[in-house]
Formats: sequence, structure tokens, C-alpha cells
Amino acid sequence: MSTPPRRRGRPRRTLLSAPSIYLAALDLLDREGSDAFSLVKLAKELGVQMASLYNHVDNREQVIQGVRGLLAAEIGGSIPDRAGWEQMLGEWARSYRAVFARHPNTVKLLATTPVKTAAVLDQYEQVVVALENSGWPLSEVLWLMTALESFVLGSVLDMVAPEQMIDLSADAHAHPRLMAAKDASPPQNRADAAFEFGLAALLAGFRERLTKGG
Repeated sequence: MSTPPRRRGRPRRTLLSAPSIYLAALDLLDREGSDAFSLVKLAKELGVQMASLYNHVDNREQVIQGVRGLLAAEIGGSIPDRAGWEQMLGEWARSYRAVFARHPNTVKLLATTPVKTAAVLDQYEQVVVALENSGWPLSEVLWLMTALESFVLGSVLDMVAPEQMIDLSADAHAHPRLMAAKDASPPQNRADAAFEFGLAALLAGFRERLTKGG
């Protein structure tokens, strides 16, 4: 007498939690971009009903802030306090850029959503304290941070652009000096070289402003 086949158990489902929802949202953004992002798609991605999501998150904004927190953790939770302000900003900018370069589809969404995530606000607080302790007037600190972040996020978009953004193949003779400038550029990664050039220029400008007292 043959033994009856064992009944399979219930299929395993994703164990939902706020952190698992944030991770799935980041993965969805990485693959499909911010324009395609929605909680409906996220629920489908997780194999659950929308109501199940709302047992763990309040709304779409909380998910976005959760994604921002994941990226903040990748950037690093500690701003070096022993370094000078220029070295601190340089290290922060490079780390910031490297993380968003891994997740460029988040830039549009996060750059247009107010920051409420505690981990990000903690990083900002550390930067403000470090700059103020270095002699920066408090009235200029947010301007400095915004200028630096705008440059970094612009560089992230440049990193995912084609290596050759200036196409002179149609009529190079009409733009001889532009062609010469292209030919004179060192044979290295354009986006990385431009980022380091621009970062150095920004820091030099900040240094001059601080030295002259605004």
C-alpha cells in the first residue's frame, strides 16, 4: 500500500515590516525609476494587498523617508569631527555622491521631498555644528550645504550620462575651439574628473569667503 503524498504547506510569504518595505521600495526605484513608483506597485512587488502595507507604514511619504534613511545609512552616520571643515565637506561630498550613484533613480524623488528622516537630520546637525565651530556664520551654513548638495546631485546625474556628452560629429569645423578643448581633455573618466575639479573649486571659493568674512 503506497503512502499518500505529503501535503505541501502554505506558500511562504514575505514577512512584512517597515524596514522590509523600505528595502523593497528602494529596489523598485532602482529598477523602474521614480516616475513609476507607487504603493500599488510596491504592494504587488511584495505579493501583498495594499491594506497589508498600511499595517506597517502610514503613507507614501513615510516610505520615501524610509528610503532616504537607507541611503543615509550607506553614506555613514558619522561626520568626521577631527578633520578640518574642508576635509570634512570633501569626504561627505564624495560619500554622498558614491551612494546616490548606486541609486540614481532616487535623486528626482528625494530632491523634491522635504527631509524628515532622523538619520539625515542627524547628519545635517553634525555638519552644521562642525561648520559653526570652524567659524562659519550660522546665517550662511544652510546656503553652503545647499550649494554643495546641489553640486553633488548634479554630478550624480552626470555619472549616469553618456561619457561623451558633446557630439561634434555633424560639423566639427564649425566649433574649432570646442573641438580643441575636447581633444585637450585628459583621457580619464569625464564625470569623476569634473566632480573633483568642481569640488576643489567650490571648497576654494568657500575658503576665500570665510577668510574674507563673507
